Amino acid sequence: MEKQMPKMYDQISPCIDDIMSKIGKHVTLGLPIAVGKPTLVANEFYRRAKADPSMTLLIMSGLNLEKPKGKSELERRFLGPLVARLFPDYPDPEYMIDSAKNALPDNVSLRDFYVTPGGYLNNQYVQQGHISSNYTHVPRDVKNYGLNVAAVMVRRGMADGQEAYSLSSNADAPADMIAELLGERRKGAEGRKVAVLGQVNQNLPFMYGTAKVEPEAFTEIIDNPNFYHQLFGPPREPVTVTDYFVGVNTSPLILDDGCIQIGIGSLGDALSYGLMLRHSHNDTYKKLLKETGLLANHADTIAAAGGLEPFKHGLSVCTELVIDGFLRLMDAGIIKRNVYENLPLQRLLNQGRITEEVSIKTIEELLADGALSAKLTEADFKFLSEFGILRDGVSFSNGSIVTADGASIPADFSVGANMDAIAKNCLGSKLRNGLNVHGSFFLGPQSFYKALNDMTQEERNRIRMREISFTNQLYGDEELKRLQRKNARFVNVSLMTTILGAAVSDALDDGRVVSGVGGQYNFVCMAHEIANGRSVIILRSTRGAGEETISNVVFNYGHVTIPRHLKDIIVTEYGIADVRGRSDSDCVRAILNIADSRFQNDLLEKAKKSLKVRKDYKIPDQFRNNYPERLQAAIKPYIKEGMFQPFPFGTDFTPEEIKLGKALRGLKAVMEKKEFKLASIPSALKALTPPAASKIYLERMGLDKPKSPKETVMQKLVLFALANDGVI
Repeated sequence: MEKQMPKMYDQISPCIDDIMSKIGKHVTLGLPIAVGKPTLVANEFYRRAKADPSMTLLIMSGLNLEKPKGKSELERRFLGPLVARLFPDYPDPEYMIDSAKNALPDNVSLRDFYVTPGGYLNNQYVQQGHISSNYTHVPRDVKNYGLNVAAVMVRRGMADGQEAYSLSSNADAPADMIAELLGERRKGAEGRKVAVLGQVNQNLPFMYGTAKVEPEAFTEIIDNPNFYHQLFGPPREPVTVTDYFVGVNTSPLILDDGCIQIGIGSLGDALSYGLMLRHSHNDTYKKLLKETGLLANHADTIAAAGGLEPFKHGLSVCTELVIDGFLRLMDAGIIKRNVYENLPLQRLLNQGRITEEVSIKTIEELLADGALSAKLTEADFKFLSEFGILRDGVSFSNGSIVTADGASIPADFSVGANMDAIAKNCLGSKLRNGLNVHGSFFLGPQSFYKALNDMTQEERNRIRMREISFTNQLYGDEELKRLQRKNARFVNVSLMTTILGAAVSDALDDGRVVSGVGGQYNFVCMAHEIANGRSVIILRSTRGAGEETISNVVFNYGHVTIPRHLKDIIVTEYGIADVRGRSDSDCVRAILNIADSRFQNDLLEKAKKSLKVRKDYKIPDQFRNNYPERLQAAIKPYIKEGMFQPFPFGTDFTPEEIKLGKALRGLKAVMEKKEFKLASIPSALKALTPPAASKIYLERMGLDKPKSPKETVMQKLVLFALANDGVI
């Protein structure tokens, strides 16, 4: 069949004109999650729908990323210069801005599978339009809504000497959606009218795997350097002491020569840091775990599930979301386990019958496994060459292997002399085309995107982008996936856990969506199905501060993301609860041991009342000192030595912004207290002329010279925040 090449455009409006003339005024627009969203294209569709009530627009997506704006005047003053610096030309999705104003037109609807955590609790359009689905079901659900336009940002480049495009960050659902729409296109007159639109943005890294597509994957492509806007790069969150202990407590559960998944955010950074501490500063690592009691309290679980030693064999990654922490772990020599997209090769490696060092034994074992014919075929030769078993410069002709110097060796492995000649003249030295990371999309700070762009093609090829149906489940190529994902440790973050082991990760008990299920359920289930796989749910044991502190370990909750029958390992800053297959009583006792001690008694009494533990049960003394102060004291000497800093992997914030941000967060917590009144600010501070040390901070907030009574009050609030945090 003749290839149908895309129509090329250098402007958005004519492209949308042509698409709508083809499909009509009823548009179901599928957009990828996060970074790869072609917001300029989506905004053009949205403007047309706003201007034309006879048009209907259904936008299906996830993580519609917006520049942070701040809710209060102080927040806006803090964020304004930061946003201008970090997001100079990033276009906000206009439909999300209007939805926040309750101004979305009646002919426009939103359907989101995942949203920025906590960002849309009071947005009626998002709450009403949310679709609660596993990530693997998203392509199916989008299809069922009648998708007729798929749009994605792409990177243009060359692959194997031919022009190609990369879906870059978004091989996840778009790969499946594009295939679906192209199927309709191939039906010709019998198929639905559809469009697959690529908007080129050369700031995207050119990624490989199923992210690499041919030009004919698209019906339209827009390419104009004026549209190469900056990628959305949220700055890293500060890592708190609590976060660090969650990460450090999780790190000994990761088994060497295995596979991991880690989520984004400060808890993910904390785990990455813990793994690096284990690998590169092992004595210090063990000393800390001993001092905190983790080794004494959880020795059996650590011995059974993970280990304490550096990573000799290393880890591979299978994840939906690729985070910059993985690059750190690659640089540290932790993520270094190669997996291969070939079943016989991976099977022999897992069985220890071959190593990555090529020898004649490699061919002998492949023959014994039935992966090669005794008389080599063209396909066999291609396989041996692709994975470096045969060296470069060797060719195949008329049933013989031709060496680089032109000698011909009969490709009959049943003859010993042939094998000897091949061993001497044809073998490579080491397997190649292994990879370290399977991922579906990525999101991170600007330094992360730069690092990906700065990689060589060979380095970037070690991060293989795949469709969500590959990364998030075992179905399809199941034997190979199981081999690649051996000893899996899939680590996911939850908001709360019940003492019976259910995880609350995506919504509140009144039904409002905090984020979405995403792939969490996928990975938890997969961990239960993989031999020696473990699901690890991590969370902070509390939220809030002081008298406003609330336990995240709860007796029960009106919504769960992961039901209790899928419980496995749960980690807080206070320890580890291994509850897979445990009785309700055992589960309750294990989770109580990692709850904050301020809430243990109440949780225990509720468990007794529900007959889940004996009436005479007492929490062991070694778990009765789960207080933040103990952790602060334990980590203090290490902080003095320069470890466990708020931004272990760097930050986009200036030093002044770091201090200001921390002080303003403290101020917000104080002001949210019911008893807080402006009069509670010390009168001496209110009357004082701002001290010299405060000048740089007040200038940053535009409050060094107040121009109104309101600004004067704000200045005093900032001074109070800085003083309260010890900055001035």
